[in-house]
Amino acid sequence: MSKKFDVVVIGGGPAGYVAAIRCAQLGLETACIDKWLDKDGKGVFGGTCLNVGCIPSKALLDSSHKYEEAKEKFSLHGISVGDVSMNVADMLKRKDQIVKNLTMGVATLFKANGVTPLEGTGKILAGKKVEFTSHSGSTEVLEAENVIIATGSVPVNIPPAPLTDDIIVDSTGALEFTEVPKRLGVIGAGVIGLELGSVWGRLGSEVVVLEAQDNFLHLVDQTVAKEAKKLFTKQGMDIRLGARVTGSEVKDGQVTVTFQDADGEKSEVFDKLIVAVGRRPYTEGLFAGDSGIQLDERGFIHVDETCKTDAPGVWAVGDVVRGPMLAHKASEEGVMVAERIAGHKAQLNYDVIPSVIYTHPEIAWVGKTEEELKADGESYNVGMFPFAANGRAMAAADTDGFVKIIADAETDRILGASVIGPNAGDLCQQVVVAMEFGSSAEDMGMMVFSHPTISEAVHEAALAVNNAAIHKANRRPKKK
Repeated sequence: MSKKFDVVVIGGGPAGYVAAIRCAQLGLETACIDKWLDKDGKGVFGGTCLNVGCIPSKALLDSSHKYEEAKEKFSLHGISVGDVSMNVADMLKRKDQIVKNLTMGVATLFKANGVTPLEGTGKILAGKKVEFTSHSGSTEVLEAENVIIATGSVPVNIPPAPLTDDIIVDSTGALEFTEVPKRLGVIGAGVIGLELGSVWGRLGSEVVVLEAQDNFLHLVDQTVAKEAKKLFTKQGMDIRLGARVTGSEVKDGQVTVTFQDADGEKSEVFDKLIVAVGRRPYTEGLFAGDSGIQLDERGFIHVDETCKTDAPGVWAVGDVVRGPMLAHKASEEGVMVAERIAGHKAQLNYDVIPSVIYTHPEIAWVGKTEEELKADGESYNVGMFPFAANGRAMAAADTDGFVKIIADAETDRILGASVIGPNAGDLCQQVVVAMEFGSSAEDMGMMVFSHPTISEAVHEAALAVNNAAIHKANRRPKKK
């Protein structure tokens, strides 16, 4: 006899486990299936984000940043520490402990909320049924009133640089280097490539980034992208744009990478090579032929604005559907679907989903960029404020970058914001809240910000939209 649930969630990452918890909180009998095994072969929940993505990468970013500060920046504050060294094994051990704590936390939350964890794989059959296969190989069919697909994404591999055990790796392998590579190659100058390149570059690697596109960070406001490239280059990162990798050869513990750029074919030799060219939705073996699930032309599960698939009672959320591959977007979609299954009219405002690159300085943005507004022919005003003029940033010796806010020229409603600098992700979130409530730049300018704080740069940028910044010169008004 098959087991029956109100909801079966396939995938235990930030989309799936959040959806499962919220469903259970709303009184729905819920099971969550995930196949992830930790280094000890034990089933864990948390998906890519907790196990080999957002969390472990940030642990290494923070550790490497502290090392770089101790080595290069403490003297600015009058602090003398002598020789500074990094124990890579201890750094990795700390990273693994953080991962363990968080995955154990998900298990605790499942228990507290009454979610049934199922360790193994799920396959969607017709009629809202799910075939569950445990890690031991046993199978059973689960019946559900609703099924939520949250199987996430996996790294994209490229034929010119096939992965090896330890020389050519993807983002997962780049979290496990047991020593600092002398020369590190990174294919892809996106979020993942820049973050991982930053980790090992701070620890002493000579980092070369090969990016096929001619524009750096093409989805980011180009004023920010230009500043970012300048700062990363200053930090020692060698960023090659328009460099399309054509081949690789592993020999004697190193890899030779060939690539084409504007000057013709070239090659570089590296001790390690990270392939970070993006991620793709993970749907292998997920559907029976008669499941009714449809994929779009890019391999994403087709859904409507509420994340309903083409199959009745089946929903899909997170990286496996359209939109940015962001853990916070995935989680909020999970909550939205849980609420809708329970009969509530929840919705998600896709226009105010922020993005963050956790380099140093951080880069964050939300809403429209100036390039997008120009392309759409919209009239807008821009306000910018540099951290070099912010007292708290000066006190912290962290003055690179700026805040940029864009507002509609007629209504003054905030259309977008970009930040490069200290705590950019947190600062951008302030603008996200303002945009969610339809605030104008004047509204933000009238808010009281604590002094002295880094966040005052947001306040000044909002004021600058209307030529009212206090701590910088405003642009001259146009003569009539």
